[in-house]
Amino acid sequence: MGAQGTTAATAAAPDTGDGRARRLTALLICAMAFSMLQLFLLGALGPRLVEELDLSPAVLGLTTTVGFGTAAALSPAGGRMVDRVGPRRSLVLLLVVSAVALALIGAAPGAGLLLGAVALGGIPQALANPATNKAILAAVPQARRGAVTGLKQSGVQLGAFAAGLPLAALAGGLGWRGAVWTASGAALLAGAWALRALPADPPVRSVPSVGTSYVPRGMVAWLAGFSLFLGAGIASVNTYLALYGVRALGMGPTPAGALVAALGVAGVLGRIGWSKAARPGRAEWLPGLLACGAVGAAALLAAGSLVPPLVWAGAVAVGVFAVSGNAVSMVLVVQRAAAGRAGQDSALVAAGFFAGFAVGPPLFGLLAQSGRYGWGWLLVAVEFAAAGAVAFLWAVRDRRAGAGKTA
Repeated sequence: MGAQGTTAATAAAPDTGDGRARRLTALLICAMAFSMLQLFLLGALGPRLVEELDLSPAVLGLTTTVGFGTAAALSPAGGRMVDRVGPRRSLVLLLVVSAVALALIGAAPGAGLLLGAVALGGIPQALANPATNKAILAAVPQARRGAVTGLKQSGVQLGAFAAGLPLAALAGGLGWRGAVWTASGAALLAGAWALRALPADPPVRSVPSVGTSYVPRGMVAWLAGFSLFLGAGIASVNTYLALYGVRALGMGPTPAGALVAALGVAGVLGRIGWSKAARPGRAEWLPGLLACGAVGAAALLAAGSLVPPLVWAGAVAVGVFAVSGNAVSMVLVVQRAAAGRAGQDSALVAAGFFAGFAVGPPLFGLLAQSGRYGWGWLLVAVEFAAAGAVAFLWAVRDRRAGAGKTA
């Protein structure tokens, strides 16, 4: 959005009022939560799914691979689509498809339909960041974009909390299928809310081929690489944390699901706090620093096998550091996106993140299959360390490039 659009949005703010701004932010939070809710449900309900559907830990990891592999493949095209059709249409589509995918997961009799439903759920994941970032650029004054971006990114972790606590508890009464169908109905209601609350999109337009690319370049390429390694580690934690609690630490299914909820709450607070701190000049260094904290979080999870209460500290630390790194990368995209490329740049960075989600759990699953969770957490620590190395290399190059321009 150009200077004229920014001025118009700023001028409109007094007329729309804080109430409308809060409603928009709440809607974006819901969209982000539902876009990835299936991931957290599969992790939090993993012990029940493994037992009832006779799934192996490796197949549980494959569900994540299928969903996020689909999201990674569709993200570049999804970004262009959002730039073309507008955020309102994209968000309504996101929420409706999320509802359908969740309903199919709840109806799955075995691994076949479960994997198909998870693949369908890759569509809203591919649309989430481009659509919400586009909505922020269209409706939020520049001074508030970082804070709103952090708040809406916290919606993903709100989904983790919902899966790990209320929905996992509901599964204890209604069964896991009833809990998933409840989530599906809520996603459909959110879609109706988006259709009613968001302003109409402009007419569908053609996106010119000049300046568009499915290959990330510059800052976007570095952030996509950072997100690849970060996503691999986070996805392994999300998928196997509850199962680790049950099989290695002797926890019941509901307390193990609460581990995912604790991670989610910490992620909400971390994403909000670190996104507010991500001001230009400081934001460039935060991804690397957060990745370093995530390495320590993985060490705490591994230490939980010796001192079980440490697993709770590890879950919280993953939320505060690892999960927050993705929010900061999106703040950087919003701060630096070229005019007309917000959807594409967001999608390319998200594609790296989703590719990591597709790769990480199967590798961890091979270790979990034989009960070698300690080696699994070491693998996660290495993935977080690689993310930190990529982030620091980019920050140094970016600083040097900035110094060269001012010299």
